Amino acid sequence: MAEKFGCYICSGCGIGDAVDVEGLAGIATKEGKAAVGKTHACLCNEEGIALITGDISGEGLDGIVIAACSSRAKVQEFTFETPVFVERVNLREHVAWCHTPGDEDTQMLAEDNIRMGCVKTSKASLPDAYEPEEEFGKDIMVVGGGITGICSALDVAKAGYTAHLVEKEPALGGMVNKLHKLYPKSSPYQELQDTGIEDKIKEVEANSRVTIHIGTEVEKTEGSPGIFNVTLKNGDTFKVGAIVQATGFKPYDASKLENLGYGKSPDVITNLQMEEMAQRGSIVRPSDGKEAQSVAFIQCAGQRDKDHLAYCSSTCCMTSLKQALYLTEQNPEAEAYIFYKDMRTPAQYEDFYKRAQEETGIFLAKGDVNSISPNGGKITVEVNDTLLGEDIAVEVDLVVLATGMVPNSFPETLKTEYDPETKEDVPVQEDSGMYAEPALGLEYRQGPELPTLKYGFPDSHFICFPYETRRTGIYAAGCVRQPQDTAACADDAAGAALKAIQCVEQTAKGMAVHPRTWDKSFPELFMQRCTQCKRCTIECPFGVYNEDEKTNPLPNPTRCRRCGICMGACPERIISFKDYSVDIIGSMVKAIEVPEEDEEKPRILAFMCENDAYPALDTAGMNHIQYNPWVRVIPLRCLGSINLIWISDAMNKGFDGVLLIGCVHGDDYQCHYMKGSELAETRASKIAETLQRLMLEAERVEVHQLQIDEWNKVPQIFDDFMETLEPFGPNPMKDF
Repeated sequence: MAEKFGCYICSGCGIGDAVDVEGLAGIATKEGKAAVGKTHACLCNEEGIALITGDISGEGLDGIVIAACSSRAKVQEFTFETPVFVERVNLREHVAWCHTPGDEDTQMLAEDNIRMGCVKTSKASLPDAYEPEEEFGKDIMVVGGGITGICSALDVAKAGYTAHLVEKEPALGGMVNKLHKLYPKSSPYQELQDTGIEDKIKEVEANSRVTIHIGTEVEKTEGSPGIFNVTLKNGDTFKVGAIVQATGFKPYDASKLENLGYGKSPDVITNLQMEEMAQRGSIVRPSDGKEAQSVAFIQCAGQRDKDHLAYCSSTCCMTSLKQALYLTEQNPEAEAYIFYKDMRTPAQYEDFYKRAQEETGIFLAKGDVNSISPNGGKITVEVNDTLLGEDIAVEVDLVVLATGMVPNSFPETLKTEYDPETKEDVPVQEDSGMYAEPALGLEYRQGPELPTLKYGFPDSHFICFPYETRRTGIYAAGCVRQPQDTAACADDAAGAALKAIQCVEQTAKGMAVHPRTWDKSFPELFMQRCTQCKRCTIECPFGVYNEDEKTNPLPNPTRCRRCGICMGACPERIISFKDYSVDIIGSMVKAIEVPEEDEEKPRILAFMCENDAYPALDTAGMNHIQYNPWVRVIPLRCLGSINLIWISDAMNKGFDGVLLIGCVHGDDYQCHYMKGSELAETRASKIAETLQRLMLEAERVEVHQLQIDEWNKVPQIFDDFMETLEPFGPNPMKDF
């Protein structure tokens, strides 16, 4: 807790024109108990900074309230060499720029913001970085020795770090070893090129910063970021700070494609089998070994299909164009037919597509395959040509199915169910697990492998954090993350390597990796009141908590992303952070002044997540969009940290309604903390019981989802909620 803090109020950027800043300084010192309350025309200039730094040393301040612009602005300016707790109060975007200057309601809003900032500073402490008993490690393990893993290990080494490259096969190279050629990856995008995998293997083998472990797998991975202890099945052990999972993909099981003739004739093969055939030297019919004179390529074989793979594997169109050239280069008289739903050749790959179109012997048709059937040594392919609007049929020697990529990643294991026999919660796999391939052997209560998102790909937040998974310090790259070609895999490898390096460096400083990269706080548990309810272990999306034999939660601080979801989950309220706790937020709620009923000034409390909703409010202010001045806003690290006691506090205080506004969640957009926004909605369903006990209407609390770019919706959300509350009248608890 800050023993002595000062409050500094800026009058620049129109703040002084909108509110009485001297009056706000008085509120800070009298009601907020600030030891110092000062105003300045421009706090962020040299003179303003000097004013603050002078008081830090001269007055012995250990806390600072800066009432000026958004906390997302002037970060460097308000970072001080002397360790002090700094709280930002937004008077510019949230008051001066979006409310009527000189108005009574505008002044009251500013005063409440000052009260909240002061009480938070008086309750919070400057976090101390977590220091484990053992020394932090900065080596990085890369699991998977294909093109992605090799490139990632090399990038780690080039950056000056040590990499452990683990490959279960007896040789490096992965799927690229099975490819005959690559479609062109550089200008002029006309000619096929060698895979180059041999050179990459030689390069990584020659790098002294890379230790290669081949022909073995990970037995178990204990610990957490910075202090992972890895044991391989061959007995090797080592310590790493972060992990890159680059375990690649498996081709979709073509035996499920009987409708496309697979299994009915040996002359119906997959695109990978075609590669292996070309690699051996000639394209022949498997049935009799004769050279294939005609080949039909069937695109999206079991892809973009709700009964098989719902997604596009991104490389199949280019692969079929490449393989058609294999055929015509072997025999200029041969014929290749490519039947496609859509031809996807992005960016410069379009040049290669045009080259294939001009090739004698390659025929392309957009259509749906009606049937593929053996016909006296040939195979008849019947297609409905959707451009011509008629059925066509061709007889060919060979059919190649463009089967897609299935990631070698473990199915979802976050959800659990109670097993009455063992009396334990056991993981529930939401996917079939058919393609699951153990890779990490994590010693996590929540499961041994990475949780997956839709279609089985491991990920965390695919818009903002493309390499993160829901296991902090473990980064997915290459085709295990999403379907992509070798060029994209190399880029992915670099991205994941850089994220792993960021992780080991941030962790060594005691800071979070993402998204709160500056945050040194970590959860502290008052175990004397723990009831072993398991809410924290089950609801944490990132596997921070293991359990002991008595099911007590065992926190692993370096796994923590500082979202506070566990804090909101705990019914006993025993989890807190030094600068973010149930008490701190509850005290901010209680610090707000709620006018009496006869003053006819309603009060709405809005809890807004700091990643999307609160920045959206910032943007509304930057655009000078006016909104209801009766709303008081408290930012939360994540809406998933909401504790129901705050709703009770607000209603007991006399607030007429409460809004919970968090990130959008779902398939197309995700909460920054993966499950936080969704969990908040689940908890909100229990709010009705709380309101009923208080004899209040359930409609007095609403939950909303908001993207950061939907700032123009904020005023409407506030106004619509006011209309919803109007029939119920003021909160009857205002007078108590």
